[in-house]
Amino acid sequence: MQRRPGYLFIARLLFFIVVLFAPLVGRAGLPVPPLPPLIVPVPPPVILVPGTYVYVAPDVEVDLLFYHGYWYRPYGGVWYRSSYYGGPWGFIAARSVPRVLINLPPGYRHAPPGQRIPYGQLKKNWRNWEQERHWDKPGKHEAVGKKGKRKRGSEVEEGGGGEHGRGHGRGR
Repeated sequence: MQRRPGYLFIARLLFFIVVLFAPLVGRAGLPVPPLPPLIVPVPPPVILVPGTYVYVAPDVEVDLLFYHGYWYRPYGGVWYRSSYYGGPWGFIAARSVPRVLINLPPGYRHAPPGQRIPYGQLKKNWRNWEQERHWDKPGKHEAVGKKGKRKRGSEVEEGGGGEHGRGHGRGR
């Protein structure tokens, strides 16, 4: 029995449609809302959500969260994830969203003055901070600014770098 070329073409077309658009289907087979573009012209500073190792970018107009090496954005009742703060964003199933993100306390976006962590410090140190439980130690809830100075509220203390390394390798 000979197959008609038209049926083969239609079968292939349907296969590619399913492969391309299956990631756009969320809970119960419902379409996932398209994520509006996020334009962040400079790397955003973050704050630590107390009692977690979740960081939020409070100066960005949407929820932009960093946890365990990934950036997360909730939108329209679903979640998106990226390895870079500016995207590209991929839909993730609800069962794949870390529970700590779903259970964040109300008002987690509000930052105390002086508690900003520069993006470069987060990128460089997040893994060590988690492994060493850095934020669980007494007195570690202050942000680390440039040149090893620690910020606590509105005051700046000279820290000399201490446990944060020897700088960025400039001038060597």
